[in-house]
Amino acid sequence: MTGNDAVLALVVVIALGFDFTNGFHDTGNAMATSIVTGALPPRVAVAVSAVLNLVGAFLSTAVAATIAGGLVDTQDVTLTVVCAGLTGSVLWNLATWYLGIPSSSSHALIGGVVGATMAAAGASAVKWQGLVSKVIVPAALSPFIAGAVAAVGTYLVYRLTRGVPERPRGHGFRIGQVGSASMVSLAHGTNDAQKTMGVITLALIANGTLKSGATSPTWVIASCAVAIALGTYLGGWRVIRALGKGLVEIESPQGMASESASAAVILSSTDFGYSLSTTHVATGSILGAGVGKKGATVRWHVARRMVAAWLLTLPAAAAVGALAYGAAEGIGGTAGVVVIFIVLVLASIAFFVASRRPAVTPENVNAAWTGSLLPAPESEGAAP
Repeated sequence: MTGNDAVLALVVVIALGFDFTNGFHDTGNAMATSIVTGALPPRVAVAVSAVLNLVGAFLSTAVAATIAGGLVDTQDVTLTVVCAGLTGSVLWNLATWYLGIPSSSSHALIGGVVGATMAAAGASAVKWQGLVSKVIVPAALSPFIAGAVAAVGTYLVYRLTRGVPERPRGHGFRIGQVGSASMVSLAHGTNDAQKTMGVITLALIANGTLKSGATSPTWVIASCAVAIALGTYLGGWRVIRALGKGLVEIESPQGMASESASAAVILSSTDFGYSLSTTHVATGSILGAGVGKKGATVRWHVARRMVAAWLLTLPAAAAVGALAYGAAEGIGGTAGVVVIFIVLVLASIAFFVASRRPAVTPENVNAAWTGSLLPAPESEGAAP
């Protein structure tokens, strides 16, 4: 292989690695409430979500086009820039997953690419209007829109079923949750898998393999679909626990209402090509479901911690992306990208090892919330 081909291969591997982390980081967006209410067993839930993420990845490429050409000037993007941007996004994903914070994988990816591009070519290489209209504005509005829809939906389902005994009502809504959670997983595939497709396409354009403005090749679509599905199947149990148990003690009617709101908002954004954060939507929906039920307890201090992470995601990933670019460029050539790749692999291993002490697993993910991500001591001995 030539030097550029070697770098391109590493960039594609890192991009698929990001897609993999996106899958397990965001599984909770679709399945946390279904797991908590017992609508689906944990392992079945992540398997269903994985299959539907795989299918959803093939249904639309509008978001991929936004990432590939709508945020930065492709003429100023090199393979080193793409590699550095991906490094920033993967490290932020792993850090927030370890802490059990459902932050936005989408914003981590965008922040990393924007930061690396600015380090390489300056602020003029960023299409600020596209960044604001396609990313920042939807990010600011989507939690409130999803939360309002979920709150109204929750209020209506309890109002309309107030004469139904609690046990059959809960059973019926748990069945309904299977359908609504499946729709969120499908919607997640149509939106989040596209982002990695866009980045790989951007790398192919930077390498001269594709012309500027080209659409994602079939092999890119297929490989990204498989990567996000595999990540989803592993299940991000730390984030699932934080979303399902940390915000609201959720019941099946609330779960169905929140999932339905999430699916509606995500699918709408995909149709318009908005690079929406499914994490923002799902969190807003769950909070809305808590607000919509009279007497429900919402842990606003946990929500504030999540919002703080949302605000940090774009600048933090951008900063790491810029630093990674500076390091790779300082070393120079293929060697610089190889060093960044090795550092990323070692950091990933370190996060994984740290997450096992103790581990959040399918067996203890539903343990009572004690104010901490980690289950109570008697649950810590569950199999890894």
